[in-house]
Amino acid sequence: MHRFDKSSLPHHLAVIMDGNGRWAKQQMLKRIVGHQKGVETVRLIVEECSKLEIAYLTLFAFSAENWLRPKTEVKALMALLKKFVRSELGRMMSNNIRFNVIGNRAELPADINAEISAAIAKTETNTGMLLTLALSYGGRQEIAGAARKIACDVAAGNIKPEEIDENTFNNYLYTAAMPEPDFLIRTSGEMRISNFLLWQLAYTELYFSDVNWPDFDKKELYKAFRHYQSRERRFGKTSDQLQTGMPTA
Repeated sequence: MHRFDKSSLPHHLAVIMDGNGRWAKQQMLKRIVGHQKGVETVRLIVEECSKLEIAYLTLFAFSAENWLRPKTEVKALMALLKKFVRSELGRMMSNNIRFNVIGNRAELPADINAEISAAIAKTETNTGMLLTLALSYGGRQEIAGAARKIACDVAAGNIKPEEIDENTFNNYLYTAAMPEPDFLIRTSGEMRISNFLLWQLAYTELYFSDVNWPDFDKKELYKAFRHYQSRERRFGKTSDQLQTGMPTA
């Protein structure tokens, strides 16, 4: 196993879990079997990231656009989601993991929202990794929603237009209490971010794996982390400035 320098692992890891359906097709199985296998991968990666003391793990589980999939698949995914939240609560407690959800929860079925609320409440005093599922989530929708909230506050006199800056805008997002992701992993060979965390990924390191999510194991996770640790994050500065501590001006 590769030994990592924990101090240089990402503080916040985001993952687009892609390829469940393709994995199932390759195995000549139904798509839902691929999603079920994908849940097993979620469990493995969550526990491994917790052991590695990753502070924040955000998983893109169900997009706003996924509601357009066949109704039978959506229904099966919702049932799988409900089962996951309920069954993983014990593991989250034993691993000191906090649970969180971002996205338009109003679109989720009431019974699933009840499970989510219960899991969030049960784990809120845990002090370990924050596991966030993005459900019924869309980056553009999030940004538009934040703009609407700001407009309402301006109209109500709670904030002046000249007071609106990047920090102000960030406070109106789902992720207001979270740091921006340091590292994004997307599986299955697709090289796009698919409306995920559009505002938050401005300076995130991106990594695209050819492996479908159900086959993304600890070995693949370590491989991704090795890539991350080999990169230089400059945030607009030059390499010399980072090495010498020179000012940007």
